[in-house]
Amino acid sequence: MIQIGLTGWGDHPDLYVSSAKEKLQDYSAHFPVVELDASFYAIQPIKNSLKWIKETPADFQFVVKAYQGITGHLRGDFPFESTTEMFELYRKSIMPFKEAGKLAMVLVQFPPWFRCETENVTYLRKVREELKDFDVVIEFRHQSWYAPEYQQSTVQFLRSHQFHHSVCDEPQAGEGSIPLVPIATSDKVLIRLHGRNTYGWINHGNKEKWREVRYLYDYNKEELTYIKSICEQLHEQAKDVILLFNNNSGGHAANNAKTFQQMLGVKFDGLAPKQLDLFEEDF
Repeated sequence: MIQIGLTGWGDHPDLYVSSAKEKLQDYSAHFPVVELDASFYAIQPIKNSLKWIKETPADFQFVVKAYQGITGHLRGDFPFESTTEMFELYRKSIMPFKEAGKLAMVLVQFPPWFRCETENVTYLRKVREELKDFDVVIEFRHQSWYAPEYQQSTVQFLRSHQFHHSVCDEPQAGEGSIPLVPIATSDKVLIRLHGRNTYGWINHGNKEKWREVRYLYDYNKEELTYIKSICEQLHEQAKDVILLFNNNSGGHAANNAKTFQQMLGVKFDGLAPKQLDLFEEDF
């Protein structure tokens, strides 16, 4: 099965018909899966998880990002008594998704400074143990994991520890970006499309608006054709492929995803009823 979605449901005005409070319901009329980003910035109250579960169709899936304290992005004070408490609270926050059958996977996205080193390999083992009851997908951001002398070992490590692999399309801008490595390490694989804005990837500019710069990109037909070939190649390796567009800054993600869906010729069953606006243009 190939599922297509976007990272987050709050930045796609072309999809909304209802009020601002019903963006997730509107989103779920178009796509069967979404990446939940709020869980990266803070461990979410269980009431939020239950709310999002209730607002989506029975077969809808969430790719839930790991909390930034887990991935090493956290800056400032550590708001927990211990890492044990942090992992315990995070597990409790995502358990409702699993119990509802709506947890596609937990996305553990490491930062660009997380290198292929012994201490980090050890930490990956800790993550696997702490999240042993969940499907976990690993995304690296440092090229060392895919260096010629380490790539085979990286792939084998992911396989042997039952980690899914996050395959990324992103600007090739030095050590802080990874090559596209179309290898599945399990029966599921995640493809994340970050755009190809090399200048924005390197030059973040205003720290408050770095996301707006980094993910400003509109994939063209030729690029989507290439990604289609990668998607099909990965589908031969894995039963389930989840593909997420993360080029949200300029509002391009939804249209790129719709175009890509048409190119694949796939239809999604079990979506929420679409509330058509009188003046809405069909995608």
